[in-house]
Amino acid sequence: MLFNSIDFAIFLPIVFALYWLLKNFNLKIQNLLIVAASYLFYGWWDWRFLSLILFSTIIDYTVGVYLSKTSHAGKRKALLWTSILINLGFLGFFKYYNFFLDNFISAFSLFGAKLEVSSLQVILPVGISFYTFQTLSYTIDVYRKTLKPTKDFIAFAAFVSFFPQLVAGPIERASNLLPQFYKKREFNYNKAVDGFRQILWGLFKKIVIADNCAEYANVIFNNSDDYSGSTLFLGALFFTFQIYGDFSGYSDIAIGTSRLFGFNLQQNFAFPYFSRDIAEFWRRWHISLSTWFRDYLYIPLGGSRGGTSMKIRNTFIIFIVSGFWHGANWTFIVWGALNAVYFLPLLLSNKNRQNIGVVAQGNYLPTIKEFLKMSLTFFLSVIAWVFFRAENVSHALSYLSEIFSLSLFTKMEVRTGNTLLLILVFVIIEWIGRESQYAIENIGIKWKRPLRLAFYYALIVAIFWFAGKEQQFIYFQF
Repeated sequence: MLFNSIDFAIFLPIVFALYWLLKNFNLKIQNLLIVAASYLFYGWWDWRFLSLILFSTIIDYTVGVYLSKTSHAGKRKALLWTSILINLGFLGFFKYYNFFLDNFISAFSLFGAKLEVSSLQVILPVGISFYTFQTLSYTIDVYRKTLKPTKDFIAFAAFVSFFPQLVAGPIERASNLLPQFYKKREFNYNKAVDGFRQILWGLFKKIVIADNCAEYANVIFNNSDDYSGSTLFLGALFFTFQIYGDFSGYSDIAIGTSRLFGFNLQQNFAFPYFSRDIAEFWRRWHISLSTWFRDYLYIPLGGSRGGTSMKIRNTFIIFIVSGFWHGANWTFIVWGALNAVYFLPLLLSNKNRQNIGVVAQGNYLPTIKEFLKMSLTFFLSVIAWVFFRAENVSHALSYLSEIFSLSLFTKMEVRTGNTLLLILVFVIIEWIGRESQYAIENIGIKWKRPLRLAFYYALIVAIFWFAGKEQQFIYFQF
């Protein structure tokens, strides 16, 4: 079920009404409704994969219970690895089986051996990478004794399957979201209004920005041999805003929807395209995944505490694994490695945390130095996104070689209509609201009510008037 679909427009108010009608009943009844609604939401796509979520839920709940009953180091480690291997085993099979098989066959062909092995027509379950990492965070935290295991199966099932963020995040930590299912929720009008406001902004990002950019990005990337460097750069630029509007838009809708039900999810994007270096970019882009890899992979590997060689090794591991998490294609691995190359100079010179605060905080405009830093960081991101979007590595390399040729200075061959103007308006609004959790959180709050409502209605009209051709959310494939 898509957030920007008629189905969801019907589904959400029904669940919302039933949910708050049950607030005076037993808390478990309300949580059970969330589980039922979440399974319906996910099963709307393909009911057969509900068994995977249920199985993962049972496994990690059971592991958590048994971890609480033993202090034996060997048994605890065996329980932890049971959870890790089962969860990553499912993820590996559905997402990476054919990738490893194809590369295994290719490797043998280099030595003149031809293997006759058939690949499988495996359907990738939507959101499997997200809920797998979410349940793993619970098991790991219980193993580390930083989180008490739950004995409430319904609350745990609701945590795993919570429909707003089930399919494309944010990847919530059990320490943040799970305790919220233990507490009675009271309807808060102001919180609900704020949730609707964030949903509205998320829909604008997705329908107006991402979907319009997608039309041009798809045409240019799919026919890249027919275009000059200037047009290819424009295509990369469109994809840069497509993926941001698409993914951060989903996160905004998920976070806003959660707020309607009395839940608080973590911020997943913090205006990453205003970053002054790549380190800051990765603190602001897909925050829930970046911090997950930091806490459960990078730090256990030694982080940046060791010598230079260890720092380099750990940096490449975390970025390459992050790239591979996104999909079974060498393009994602190269994309991750390229970001590691971007990041390393900052890490090795101890400048990776020099830009912690909001750029130009308290000011209308950045300084010239800040503007140049943001421009360079944005340009590096655009180049990296080419690998993310390309069909394969050779496609990405040929695409980039044309961009860095003299044809970069030729006339663009694609008419962009109103899309560039929409992007400009979008960037201005994002810049104005960059110190908030989302761009329009505080815009117009102090305006007179008619003016404030006119702003919101203008966004609604823009969503319908400038809506691009409906596109599936990019991160559904991950």
